[in-house]
Amino acid sequence: MHGAPLGAAELAATKRALGYDPDKFFAVPQQAYDLFARRAAAVAQDASARGACEAPAIDVAKLTALLPAFDPAKAVATRAACGMVMNALAEGCAELVGGSADLEPSNKTGLKKYGWISADDFSGRNIHFGIRELAMTSIVNGMAAYGGLRPFGATFFVFSDYCKPALRLASLMGLPSLFVFSHDSFYVGEDGPTHEPVEQIAALRVVPNLDVYRPADANETGSCWVAMLARTEGPSCILTTRQNLPVLADATPEKVMRGGYVLLAEGPQDERTVLFVATGSEVHLCVAAAKALAAEGRGVRVVSLPCVELFARQDAAYRASVVPAAMTRRVLAEAGVAKGLMEFAVAPTTTRYLSLEHFGASGPYARLADEFGFTPANCLRLARELL
Repeated sequence: MHGAPLGAAELAATKRALGYDPDKFFAVPQQAYDLFARRAAAVAQDASARGACEAPAIDVAKLTALLPAFDPAKAVATRAACGMVMNALAEGCAELVGGSADLEPSNKTGLKKYGWISADDFSGRNIHFGIRELAMTSIVNGMAAYGGLRPFGATFFVFSDYCKPALRLASLMGLPSLFVFSHDSFYVGEDGPTHEPVEQIAALRVVPNLDVYRPADANETGSCWVAMLARTEGPSCILTTRQNLPVLADATPEKVMRGGYVLLAEGPQDERTVLFVATGSEVHLCVAAAKALAAEGRGVRVVSLPCVELFARQDAAYRASVVPAAMTRRVLAEAGVAKGLMEFAVAPTTTRYLSLEHFGASGPYARLADEFGFTPANCLRLARELL
C-alpha cells in the first residue's frame, strides 16, 4: 500500500479482515469521533481558563529598550552576547521559554532569574532537553503550535543536521519557533572538523520560510533577537560564535532589522567601488581590508548581512541602495561554503570569495584562520585582484 493501491478486491478483503464494511469507500469508527470530541472539549476548556492561546504582541520599541549596552572597547563572543541579550529580553517577554540539548553552559542560553522545569514543577522557564536534538526541535515546534509561548531550543550549529526534519516542518507549518545554534564555524577548531560547520549555513538558507541570522557582533546579536521575536510567520535561528569579536558602534537596531545595511562607505561610490558583502565574524575582516584600500584613495563599501532572508523581503529600492547593481567588483565573505552568499555574486571575473570549500581541521582557531586565509591581509589580496 505504500507505493501503489491494493486494487478493489484486495481492498475489500482487507476491510473485511479489519471488521469494516467493504461497501463503504471511507469510514471512521465512532470511537475515533468520540475520542477527538472529548479532546477538543478539554482543550477548549483549558484555553478558556487561561485566556486565548496567543502570545502577546511584540512591542519592538520596548524590547529594543531592554537590550544591554556593550563596551566598544571589549571584544565579546556573540554566544556570550546572545546569553546576555536573552536574559535581558526575558524581563519584557514573559512567554520566552526553552532550553538546550545538554549544551546550555556552552550555548549560553540559560535564563538565570528563572528556574528549571521538572516533572513536579512547571513554574520555571528553562528546559533540560537532554542529548536529543531532533526531539528538542520537535518539542519546541509543539509548544509553538499550541500557542501562548515563544519557545526556543539550542545546540551547536553543526548539530542542526539532526534538527533538520523538524526545522523543515516548522517552516512548512509557519511556526514561530526559535533556535540558537552556537559554535558557528571552523573557529571551534579545538573540537575538530566533526564539530565545525561548513555547509550548514548554505543548507539552512535554502529552506523556504526559515530566517537565518548570523550577527557580526554583540550589538547585531541584540537586534537580531528583537527581529526574531517580532516575526510570527515562521521559524528563525541565530548562529553565534565561540571566539570573541570586536563590537561595532554602527550596528543599530534600525539597520540590523532590515536584514542588511551599509556598515562602511568611503571614497567614490560608483562602478569602481570595491563592494564587500559579509556576515558574522567575516564582517570585521572586510572592514579592515576596506579601510586599507580607502587609505589608498579607493572607493569601498562594506555591507553587513545579518539575515539574508530578511534583507530579501525589503523593497527593491532599499536593496538597491545597499547593494547597487553597478558595484560589480565584489568580495563575498563567510566562514562556510561560497554557495551561502552566491546570490550576491556577479560575473566570475569580478567576484571573489572568502569562503571555506572543504572541512575544517583540529587546532587553535587563530592558527586555522591563518591556514584557511580568514585574515584581513587575504581579504585585501582578494580585493586587489579586482582592481
